[in-house]
Amino acid sequence: EYPLHRHVSGLTSSLRTSSEAFLPASVDQANGLHRPHQKPAILRKISAAQQLSASEVVTHLGQTVVLASGTLSVLLHCEAVGNPKPTISWAKNGEEVKYNDRMLLQPDDSLQILAPVEADVGFYACNASNALGSDSVSIAVTLAGKPLIKASRATVINTESPAVTVDIGSTVKTIQRANVTISCQVAGVPEAEVTWFKNKAKLPSAHHVHDGLLLIANVSLSDQGLYSCKAANLRGEVTESSQLLVLEPPRPLPYLEDLTAVLSSAGTNTRSVLTSPSGTKMTVSPGSSVLIGCAVDGHPTPNITWFYSGEPLSLQHRLLAVGRILQILNVSDAPDGEFSCLAQNEAGSLTQKASLAIQEYRWSVDKLMACSASCGHKGMQLPQLRCLLDGAEVNVSYCKEKLKPALQPVACNRRDCPSRWMVTSWSPCSRSCGGGIQMRRVTCQRLTATGSSVPMSNEACAQVSKRPVDTQNCNRQPCVEWTTSSWSQCNRPCIGPRLAVQHRQVFCQTKDGTSVSSDQCSALPRPLSTQNCWTDVCGVHWRVSLWTVCTATCGNYGFQSRRVDCMHIRTNKPVLEHHCSWRPRPANWQRCNITPCENGTLLRGGEAVQHGGKREGSAVSRKCSTGPC
Repeated sequence: EYPLHRHVSGLTSSLRTSSEAFLPASVDQANGLHRPHQKPAILRKISAAQQLSASEVVTHLGQTVVLASGTLSVLLHCEAVGNPKPTISWAKNGEEVKYNDRMLLQPDDSLQILAPVEADVGFYACNASNALGSDSVSIAVTLAGKPLIKASRATVINTESPAVTVDIGSTVKTIQRANVTISCQVAGVPEAEVTWFKNKAKLPSAHHVHDGLLLIANVSLSDQGLYSCKAANLRGEVTESSQLLVLEPPRPLPYLEDLTAVLSSAGTNTRSVLTSPSGTKMTVSPGSSVLIGCAVDGHPTPNITWFYSGEPLSLQHRLLAVGRILQILNVSDAPDGEFSCLAQNEAGSLTQKASLAIQEYRWSVDKLMACSASCGHKGMQLPQLRCLLDGAEVNVSYCKEKLKPALQPVACNRRDCPSRWMVTSWSPCSRSCGGGIQMRRVTCQRLTATGSSVPMSNEACAQVSKRPVDTQNCNRQPCVEWTTSSWSQCNRPCIGPRLAVQHRQVFCQTKDGTSVSSDQCSALPRPLSTQNCWTDVCGVHWRVSLWTVCTATCGNYGFQSRRVDCMHIRTNKPVLEHHCSWRPRPANWQRCNITPCENGTLLRGGEAVQHGGKREGSAVSRKCSTGPC
């Protein structure tokens, strides 16, 4: 028999240290009176284990059983009260006990272990439950040697409770500002010493509470980490760890840095908006692109899911910045409805929304053009037709498919005008050149709002402005004309048979004979300075003689010539050739008899010549006419 290990007592809220049986106050065992409904309560009998024989150990919950080499049976008692009667079940190290021929459930709900072996070492929990609740108490079964730690492999997620208690070995995910208690229930002989670590660094004693409990109060993100409980005695040591993760439910942020970066590279036609829990509204242009940001934070980082009108997205879109930004490529694809982003992590969820209103192009006639008159009876204003988008004026081409509203002119400035000078048109100038006079009529009148003109005294208008002149000079330029010299003789140059050209000079001058620039006469028809004329001098033609005899009868050197003269038709005498230049001059020589010679013989000037003979070049001579030799 071993005394109760001090690290066992007080390990759970239901464990007691008293050696007396504990019963709820509503239970009356003496007279068996009818009891009211009651949650289960396991009776704690904290006393030394009974060694019935060398081979059998009987104990109640709250004990530590140390197995010896001769132990053949261990009987674990569990008594519970409650109404309705509780159901008893057993678990080992957090897992339900699987009964077999060695692990037996007795009729009184006790658990008997026959021929215990090292694999039976662990923490056995008796669980009592009914419709009103449950209760659980543990007992340690161990060997003499290194310590045993009651560990759990559960994952505990706390998103609401201000306090949570778990066994070492669990993974704890909890909200901030909660109180987390980690229980390290140790059994072992000899007695084990418990040490706590965070991320392998030993924790100061200020963090310990008592009896293997570690309290982490008012949890924050800095408390995250791996917490380890090490139990050590002279026979060895064992360590179990729990991971503490601090949860922060999704919460809205006032800005989104990623959105600024994406917007800077998206172009001028792209607008941006942040979602919000209450819903954000934005007006956009038809056909434009929009970036919708889901500005949320949380720990761990929330997963973002986008919806349109409560349904998953089906319109054309892109997800940017790990899903935190939704880009709608053409807002015209989503004329109605609401975009929402659902941010979720283990601590909770948050939905934020944004609505897009597509601003249509429309015609506006809310402004009037300037009045056409400052007074009188004809002042009118036409409405100014503008194309607007979201209150801003844009190019009218955007409204071309919209029906234009009817424009109704508005009368304006319909009032009597101040007295003013009225003038008629100028009369024609009295002279066309050399200085003349033209006149007009000047009167003082006042135009009324009805359109009538009322004569006024000159003094009434003189107070307003100076009287306009009623006469003025006109056509002050000098009177000019074109004059010409006599025609030259009609004798050259010849341009045809008996046809020549004659010339004369043309001058611009005033009436008194003073020559002036031709520009001053540019408005007058200018006389001709040249004309064709008939003359006997140009009665000429080309006359040619007969061709001479060819200088050779064959070969490549034969030619012949003739005489070409310009002759006067009437006198039949030669004249200078330029008189005939209006016609092409006939050729005066040409090649002839360009044919191959036979036996190498050719004739030069009627004389036969043998190639290579001495007579060639010595006895032959040629005469040159006007053609080439």
